[in-house]
Amino acid sequence: MPGQDFLRRLNLPDLEEISQYIRNASAPLLVSVGAVAAATTYYLATRPRALPPVCDPHRQSVEVEGEDLARRSVLMNDGSFLTHIYDDAKTMYESFLRGIKLSQNGPCLGSRKPKQPYEWISYGEVKKRSENLGSAFLHKGHSKSVDPHIGIFSQNRPEWTMTELACYTYSLVSVPLYDTLGTEAIAHILDKASISTVVCDVKDKVNLILDCFNNSKHFLKTIVLMEEPSESLVERGRRAGIQILTLQEMEALGKANHQQPIPPQPEDLAVICFTSGTTGNPKGAMLSHGNIMSNCSAFVKLTEVSCPINHTDVHISYLPLAHMFERVVQGCMLLHGGRIGFFQGDIRRLSDDLHTLKPTFFPAVPRLLNRIYDKVFGQADTSLKRWLLQFAYSRKEAELRKGIVRKDSIWDYLIFKKVQASLGGRVRLMLTGAAPISPAVLTFLRVAMGCQFYEGYGQTECTGGCTITVPGDWSEGHVGPPLPCNIIKLMDVPEMNYYAVHGEGEVCVKGPNVFKGYLKDPEKTAETIDADGWVHTGDIGKWLPNGTLKIVDRKKHIFKLAQGEYIAPEKIENIYTRSDAVAQLFVHGDSLQACLVAVVVPDPEFLSGWAERKLGLQGSYMELCGSKKVKAAILEDMIRLGKEGGLKSFEQVKAIYLHTELFSIENGLLTPTLKSKRNEMLQHFRSQIDELYKEIQM
Repeated sequence: MPGQDFLRRLNLPDLEEISQYIRNASAPLLVSVGAVAAATTYYLATRPRALPPVCDPHRQSVEVEGEDLARRSVLMNDGSFLTHIYDDAKTMYESFLRGIKLSQNGPCLGSRKPKQPYEWISYGEVKKRSENLGSAFLHKGHSKSVDPHIGIFSQNRPEWTMTELACYTYSLVSVPLYDTLGTEAIAHILDKASISTVVCDVKDKVNLILDCFNNSKHFLKTIVLMEEPSESLVERGRRAGIQILTLQEMEALGKANHQQPIPPQPEDLAVICFTSGTTGNPKGAMLSHGNIMSNCSAFVKLTEVSCPINHTDVHISYLPLAHMFERVVQGCMLLHGGRIGFFQGDIRRLSDDLHTLKPTFFPAVPRLLNRIYDKVFGQADTSLKRWLLQFAYSRKEAELRKGIVRKDSIWDYLIFKKVQASLGGRVRLMLTGAAPISPAVLTFLRVAMGCQFYEGYGQTECTGGCTITVPGDWSEGHVGPPLPCNIIKLMDVPEMNYYAVHGEGEVCVKGPNVFKGYLKDPEKTAETIDADGWVHTGDIGKWLPNGTLKIVDRKKHIFKLAQGEYIAPEKIENIYTRSDAVAQLFVHGDSLQACLVAVVVPDPEFLSGWAERKLGLQGSYMELCGSKKVKAAILEDMIRLGKEGGLKSFEQVKAIYLHTELFSIENGLLTPTLKSKRNEMLQHFRSQIDELYKEIQM
């Protein structure tokens, strides 16, 4: 045949030989094809998939009809504010009752002693003890209409939450005290709120309260102590006209005089949260049950598809309960019957608590997240380790950009499991707020933790949060769209050249999460809430094309330089702290000077490695901080970051002073919410700042 002749001329097998070859090879070939097909089918069935976004990532907020230039979340049903998400939970008390049902009387509040497992109090036991304590408050003369305020002066622990639940049960109002306020501010709060009963955790706080009075007039009648007081302490209280009882005695008193719960209404006050202002006395923000429930419900609404909270969730409580961030998180847990495990009270033992508790819900502040980030990169101390870390990060980041969030990739098993294990290994939802976080840190931790990770923005006056990033949008550099419980409008700040028509201005908030005003302070209330009900935050925001908000500046702390230029130091500080060598800094400008200077605290964990890489210098932390070469290199790095961050020439610092002690609450330079106390810093570093200006002028 012609075909066979052609094959013979090419010295190839004829058709019969080919046919025989195919018959002989078909069995193993079919097996191989089947294996490949099975593997492909398995991969297609099990490959990671992106969760569907809760909204169009390119259209996360829309303009509000009838409110000029205001925007709302696209998750607001029919454009109406979200006040509650469950019909049986419109107050914090109803929320707790709902949690009891969902948990089926499961574990509620847990605590532990060093090197011991967590011990849990059931929902039913918490309810019983809260009713006993609340009944004791009523027996002592407290009621919704007469003397309703109960002070709480304690670190996070189960008794803190039970005291607040006691207030909720009988329509009383909790008033938290900060344990870093000092006697003057504590005396101010006790007087402003006319507090006659305070619940304390330790004897030192009782003494601190007694120190406030110094024979002056006061309203205080009863101090309830969670531990056993000494006879001398009881006697000291008696001399001041104050009865000191143990918590156990109060619960026994309430049990003997038990009264039926007096459930609050949504409009009733739940808490007076005194804000830790950077100047002046704290102001008491009055928040209702409806305020708190709207904020909790908005967060639940946001996560109900991608990461729904349920009764199996475990939250670790270590952020101060005196602030609304932690209170809203706890509210979400109790609403769903979840567990709340408390840290031991020592932040240095938090890592051990995390390993023991293994939480699924982990709220954090940027300061802690920065430490985790720094520690991970600090352990990559060879070029090979850094290359592996960067390669693994780039692979998982590519997945994140596609909306895939997981912790079961090969890179998790090889690289990131240790990072995940540092938080207990079971975290599935993280939330950060209270201060700006670096985009680099946020993205890295989203990649490394492999869980839902949101960034929020807000303040006490809007019950904690007013915006949050949404599931499915894992970009950085913004704080998300408005929550479905409020709308946001940007208002003109002409002195800083911000105008609402350009999508820039002061962030103003309106909605059911907006507070009722400051306690007994109509003047400050009028300064914060305008006649149309908008809370003026003092922050400068910018709308991005996708409907999210970016915080770009701060109105409150602006000052003028000699040439008339306005400066917002916090914006500059946020850019400079991206330097690996910088842990903290304070930027200052004098109205009689034409330039800025800064006090810089180099990062104690990274300075030595940074100086060796950049300058080839070795030495102790103190030696390096005293080096002129190190100071010059840090200033150069800051200016580089300033240029990359778009700072104008007059916004760049001209000289720096290296300080070796971190700013802290303890040394009086930070507020309890870790904001800079700028006036105190200026006074503290006055001589160094004056010297820097002298050097510039020489």
